[in-house]
Amino acid sequence: MKTFAKPSDIKVGVVGYGGAFNMGRQHLNEMKKAGMSPFAVCEVDPERLKIAEEEFPGIETYGSLDAMLKKSDVNLLVHITPHNLHFPLAMKCVKAGKHVVTEKPFVVTTSEADRLIAAAEKKGVMVSTYHNRHWDGWILRAKQQIDKGVIGDVFRVEAQMQGFGGYGMPGDWWRSSKSVSGGVLYDWGVHLVEYALQVIDDEAVEVSGFAYEGHWESKAPKSYPWRGDMNEDEATAIVRFRKGALLRLRISHLESNPSPFTIGFFGTKGCYLIGWDQWTTRTPGRDGKLVEKTGKHPPGKQHLFYKNIAEHLTGKADLIITPQWARRPIHLIDLAGKSAKQNKALKVKHG
Repeated sequence: MKTFAKPSDIKVGVVGYGGAFNMGRQHLNEMKKAGMSPFAVCEVDPERLKIAEEEFPGIETYGSLDAMLKKSDVNLLVHITPHNLHFPLAMKCVKAGKHVVTEKPFVVTTSEADRLIAAAEKKGVMVSTYHNRHWDGWILRAKQQIDKGVIGDVFRVEAQMQGFGGYGMPGDWWRSSKSVSGGVLYDWGVHLVEYALQVIDDEAVEVSGFAYEGHWESKAPKSYPWRGDMNEDEATAIVRFRKGALLRLRISHLESNPSPFTIGFFGTKGCYLIGWDQWTTRTPGRDGKLVEKTGKHPPGKQHLFYKNIAEHLTGKADLIITPQWARRPIHLIDLAGKSAKQNKALKVKHG
């Protein structure tokens, strides 16, 4: 792969500027802080393009990716689009010789991941995905403590996201569409699986998937935009690792006992629990009774994602979020969906 002399030589752009959370602006600003140069924006909405021009004076703007790839000298493109567009748009960029970062999830299927990785290797360009939560304070501290042996050997991980009010019908946007989003496991589920993979240093060997669907489908008004194509109400993935550890992931929009977000690491000497506001450890004391400790999560270091991208493209560091790493949660979630449909456990295929 050809490298750049310095980060400022890397001309960066985004595919998708507005929409949810103002992510186009966020990505360009984060790349700028890492020393790279905001250079181009592709956006189908003309009003959003005007905003991009106001916020980044002089930036190139394009109404289509084809026009951008034909006319622009941009080097690195970040894709901030609905999930089902990550693969086809990223593949276009790779074939045009551009480096690529996709918002998470990397892509939707294992096949898409494998084809994109192969194309990038052939063209000699970098492909990664925006796993900035790899550097969340809560998982950095958890991994540090677990690596020290505080809870012994981890044999089970429990991760769940259960809606923010109990019964939470999917929202009126594309993330509620299964054909667009991939399914209920593909949003926060990708983060939770990636957290678990940071701690469980082992190969996954088998995935079982379970799903309940149709409740909100039957309740949705006829005008509901995703009627007939709605995400599962609830889905579970159980991943078995070679040395015996298990990961159970559950995402639910149909929950009468809500606990919005938790991830628990259970070991031979205790457990490490992550909630929104604090961490908790429970370990046996001298008398055999459990000793509980709690504390606030340390700050995250999410800026390290683009710092690493800039260092990698200038030949100063290995890529941390490699496409092979990004493939792992996609493959496990993809298998979970297929397992639920086939009603059987499926073997993991390592890329």
